[in-house]
Amino acid sequence: MNLENCKAYELIETTDLKDINSKGYLLRHKKSGARISLIENDDENKVFYIGFRTPSLDSTGAAHILEHSVLCGSKKYPVKDPFVELVKSSLNTFLNAMTYPDKTIYPVASCNDKDFQNLVEVYMDAVFYPNIAEHKEIFCQEGWHYEMEDINAPLTINGVVYNEMKGAFSSPEEVLSREILSTLYPDTSYFYESGGDPDVIPSLSYEKFLAFHKKYYHPCNSYIYLYGNMDMEEKLNWMDQEYLGKYDTIEVDSNIKWQEPFESVKEVKIPYNIASGESLEDNTYLSYNVSTGTILDKKLYVAFDILDYALLSAPGAPLKQALLDAGIGKDIMASYDNYTLQPMFSIVAKNSNLEKKEEFLGIIRKVLEEQVKNGINKKSLLAGINSFEFKYREADFGQFPKGLLMGIKCLDSWIYDEKQPFLHLQELDVIEFLKKQVETDYFEQLVQKYLLDNNHAAVVIVEPQYGLNAQKEEKLAEKLEAYKNSLSKEEQQEIVDFTHHLKKYQEEPSATEDLDKIPTLTRKDIKKDAEKLYIRENYVDDTLMLCHDIDTNGIAYFSLMFDVTDIPAHLIPYMGLMKAVLGYVDTEHYTFPELANEINLYTGGIFSNIGSYAHVEKGNVSLKYEIKAKTLYKEIPKTIAIIREILSGSNYRQQDRLYEILAQLKSRLQMGMSSAGHSISAMRAMSYFSVSGKYSDMTEGIEFYQLIKDLEEHFEEKKEELSKNLETLAGYMFRKDNLMISAGAQKEGLELLEKEIPTVKTILHEKTSDVKAEPMQLEKKNEGFMDASQVQYVSRAGNFKKAGYEYTGALRILKVLLSYDYLWINVRVKGGAYGCMSGFTRKGDGYFTSYRDPNLSKTNEIYEGVPEYLKNFTVEEKDMTKYIIGTFSDVDTPLTPAGKTGRSATAYLTGVTYEMIQKERQQILNATQEDIRELAGIVEAILKEDALCVIGNEEKLKEEKGLFKELKNLY
Repeated sequence: MNLENCKAYELIETTDLKDINSKGYLLRHKKSGARISLIENDDENKVFYIGFRTPSLDSTGAAHILEHSVLCGSKKYPVKDPFVELVKSSLNTFLNAMTYPDKTIYPVASCNDKDFQNLVEVYMDAVFYPNIAEHKEIFCQEGWHYEMEDINAPLTINGVVYNEMKGAFSSPEEVLSREILSTLYPDTSYFYESGGDPDVIPSLSYEKFLAFHKKYYHPCNSYIYLYGNMDMEEKLNWMDQEYLGKYDTIEVDSNIKWQEPFESVKEVKIPYNIASGESLEDNTYLSYNVSTGTILDKKLYVAFDILDYALLSAPGAPLKQALLDAGIGKDIMASYDNYTLQPMFSIVAKNSNLEKKEEFLGIIRKVLEEQVKNGINKKSLLAGINSFEFKYREADFGQFPKGLLMGIKCLDSWIYDEKQPFLHLQELDVIEFLKKQVETDYFEQLVQKYLLDNNHAAVVIVEPQYGLNAQKEEKLAEKLEAYKNSLSKEEQQEIVDFTHHLKKYQEEPSATEDLDKIPTLTRKDIKKDAEKLYIRENYVDDTLMLCHDIDTNGIAYFSLMFDVTDIPAHLIPYMGLMKAVLGYVDTEHYTFPELANEINLYTGGIFSNIGSYAHVEKGNVSLKYEIKAKTLYKEIPKTIAIIREILSGSNYRQQDRLYEILAQLKSRLQMGMSSAGHSISAMRAMSYFSVSGKYSDMTEGIEFYQLIKDLEEHFEEKKEELSKNLETLAGYMFRKDNLMISAGAQKEGLELLEKEIPTVKTILHEKTSDVKAEPMQLEKKNEGFMDASQVQYVSRAGNFKKAGYEYTGALRILKVLLSYDYLWINVRVKGGAYGCMSGFTRKGDGYFTSYRDPNLSKTNEIYEGVPEYLKNFTVEEKDMTKYIIGTFSDVDTPLTPAGKTGRSATAYLTGVTYEMIQKERQQILNATQEDIRELAGIVEAILKEDALCVIGNEEKLKEEKGLFKELKNLY
């Protein structure tokens, strides 16, 4: 790249980013003052973002509502929802926007050059020239507005962000996190909720909303990032000519203020809502939180991650174990949050009680003082460092482009020091420094300085309270009724008229000429051939080793896969518990803390997974218990030795440890159900009719939670039975006859692994005659699970193969169609839910679900309308092409080596051939609107199953109890 050709920019710094095989450039746009960082390398998955520093002045959520709103049409692209148009019609590998406590960012990514430029163009126009001043409806839809269907109806409030944050504030963990941040930094913008407090959001005026954009969304307050293999010069000159060059530098007061340290530790106590079926006892959160220096301290940034592991997060870590042993809480959590100018280190005891506060604080001080005096376990520190280094070098973020995560990491320093965007992208030197410090008292000094002698700390307690949400809703209803009564009949009619006007505005499609302005690709831009499968059968004696010959950069990804389809049904939920036990209890030669250190010293992780695989031709469903590992080739023998130790030597009679695991598992499942109610309810709905769905629910869903809850609450009377079941299960599961191996690596790695397989088999069990499969009992229950949230997760599911329909690639298009057209408009835009999704599998299962949804029966009625929508589906060829291209965005998501390994293994186990994948690809590529209309019958078959499951607000579910066969408490 020759920056001499980019005269509009000043080059501030060039950096050789050796850790990530890249070159970094820091620039400033001379005229506008925009900051730009470039990371040039050979990664085809290109990333762009534009971010703004957006400190909040109140808790109205202006930053968050604006993040939603600027993507609802702009000067050059005046369609109502260009974001949705892009999702439907681009090959993006990432497309979203995020609000943080002090910044807002708009990232996109794509492997296709033309598509990438399209995305950048739409996003640049969106942030600088949004239609928010031309259409107040955008603010009302995305933020908040009064609603009243007629003059006699009650006055209510609706809005996407309003409902999203009602859902967020229903989680006690989010309530706690919010309170910690505001308590530690009361004199800064962190005191306020950037996402918006539902109680405060309705005080945001349209005028203040517009002023927020005018103040902060100027190039001189922007941070622009480009990453990957692209023509950087062309991008820079384009940005100058089209956008940046049209602005002059101004002064924007967006600096993030520094919180002066406290003279004494603060204490705050606040309530959170629980449902009537939950107990007040053992439901308090105790937390101790300290401010730990600055995010610009490069060494501290990594060192506290290591301390988190060594003191709290590792199994059996001393501070965590001391708190558990004292019965302070049933789940001890720690976090080092380094996304703010002044990072926070938090210690949280969940499922505790207020009267244990002093003991909680006393144990923390006592243990930390002991760690300083006697020294932190060196092996734990080295294990933590090795684990951090493995993840850093691997740079595997699943489906998230690594360039995006690196870009976000740039902002960890960049928005606080504009000369240091690459501070945290060069950490190998820090890692080497920390390794050397293990032999010194470096880490002990950090504990002394920041955790013991630091008064910039806060004790934050979150206590349960019955009926808190009901009281709030009642007060809100009274307030709204009083406000309504204060209005004249003319003013009330104005609200009614606007309610209908907004719905009409939401229903009206954008003008064709405006839609045509959104840049799109053509079907010719789609590659014709699917990503190949990497499958090679290899037998080691009589054990199948499925080899995936992939360049993995010296890392072996492998799974020991045990076929457990013949496990007795009553033991299947215990397999979910086995996932949490294996590797986390004592073994013959290691205590569980020692085992954790061994794993993190020599591997990139060893963990369990349970997979159900429905064979597309045979129709049967096989269940696999998988021991997964990733490690450097040279550590394969050691990794296998650790796995052998876990499989042959785990102590299922270590009952005090089993109770700790149960209590923590129960806690984490509750958190998962709170944050992912859409997935959990959809899984439960499918368990009514689907064997795969039933397996999932039994091992990770509501049925599994019910087992864990029962075992934890009746542990003393059930502990012997529990140990016996785990021992019996291990004998049934870990056998020589049901083992296969799946491995992704290069030749060297695969050969090393092949040598070790016989050593694994020496410790496995022989098959016994009493292992017998039992028919899975399926039953349609149509349950409503009541919790303390203020929103719902509404799921409907069914199977279309039972009705004689076959899977077709057009169903991949239908998912896009529904999620960003029919369901998006009706459930999200008009209904106010934060999200809506659908999915369809090759085995015939399909579902619809909503996320943080203020409605229930209304959403179910919308699902019922899908067949009619499909029967009348009519679009022009260019629009059909958009949906097809948007479908390939998901189909062609770039995969990591681990992802390629998993995809190939899944295809093998489900009988999916490359020819089937290629056929599906052609069905998508050549689809017509007639193909979409023909899906109406498939959806009718799904809906005819009438499988409904809802998780949500207790009062709302009771109001609409007629929809359910049974109402139950979720927890």
